[in-house]
Amino acid sequence: MTGYSIHQITMPTPFAVGDVHAYVVVGECVTLFDAGVNTEEAWNTLNQQLKEIGYQPVDIEQVVLTHHHPDHIGLLDRLDHVEHVLGHELIDLWLKRDQSYFRSYIDFFNTMYDRWGVPTQYRNITKYLENVMRFASNSALSQTIKEGDHIPGLEELVTIETPGHAQSHLSFYDQKTGNIIAGDHLIKHISSNPLLEPPYKSNLERPKPLLAYRESMKKMLGYNINLIYPGHGEVFSGHHLLISERLEKQEKRAHKVLSFLEDQPLNPFEICKKLFPKHYENEFGLTMSETVGQLDYLEAVGEIKEIYEGNRAFFVANKNYV
Repeated sequence: MTGYSIHQITMPTPFAVGDVHAYVVVGECVTLFDAGVNTEEAWNTLNQQLKEIGYQPVDIEQVVLTHHHPDHIGLLDRLDHVEHVLGHELIDLWLKRDQSYFRSYIDFFNTMYDRWGVPTQYRNITKYLENVMRFASNSALSQTIKEGDHIPGLEELVTIETPGHAQSHLSFYDQKTGNIIAGDHLIKHISSNPLLEPPYKSNLERPKPLLAYRESMKKMLGYNINLIYPGHGEVFSGHHLLISERLEKQEKRAHKVLSFLEDQPLNPFEICKKLFPKHYENEFGLTMSETVGQLDYLEAVGEIKEIYEGNRAFFVANKNYV
C-alpha cells in the first residue's frame, strides 16, 4: 500500500477453519484490522508476531473489524487501551453482548426451524451462542462505519459493504494500489459460507445471505483489485476468475436442489439431508444455511415456490405447481 506498510499476523483458532489472519497497517497511526479469537494461544501469538515486526500490543492505536464472528473480534478485551474501534453497527450488538438481540436471535431460529421442519435434536441455538461468546469479546465500538467511509489515518482505504458471509461484513480497499483487506468475503482455498442470521433490526425482513453474498461478489467485479488480503489462507490475486467460479458452483448446487423438488414437495430440513447426507448432523448450522440459501436463490430466479401446510413450509418446482 502506497504510504503504508502492511504486516500479516496469523493466529490459531479452535475452529474447523483453522488459522485466522489479522493485519497491522502502519501509516499515520498503527491500525490492527481484526482481532483474532479470545484464547491464550492466540494472544501469545499476537504478542510474538508483533514483536517480530518491532511492535507490541500497546502500540496499536486503533482496531478496524471486518465482521462480528468470534475469530475476528476476540482479543479486543485484551487491547483495552485502544480507544478507537471501528466496524459495522451490527458488530456492537455482539461486542456489547446485547441480551435483547440474543433473545431475538434464539426466537428467530426457533421460529424458522419450526417452519422448516427441523427436529428438536438439531436446535442447539443457545449452545451455539454460548460457544461464540466463549471465544468473543466484551467491548464496544467507538465509531460505526459504512459504505464509502475512509479509515482515519489511512485515508486511502475506503470501506466497502460486502454482506453475505455476515450481515456486518466490510472490506477495505486501497484506491491507489488496488489492494483490499477482504476479511472472509474472498478466500482463495474455500468458499465463504453465507450464514443464516436474524435481521439486526426488528422491522427488517429475514436476510437472504446467499443472495447478498452473490451481489457482494458481483460488486467486487467492478473494482480493479490487485492483491487480496484474506482472513484465512494465502494472499492472492485474480478475483474475476475466482468469483466467476464461485457463482457457477453455487448455481450448479442450486440446480441439484431443484432436481430434488421435481418429484415431490420437500421442506428445507428434508432438502438439507439430501444435499449434505454425510455432513448435516455434525455441521448442521453450516449445511442448513447453505440449503436455505439455495432455496432463496431458486425462488428469486423463479424456479420454485414456497407453499404451506399449516405453519410448515415446503418447496415445489414451479413446473409442477398448479
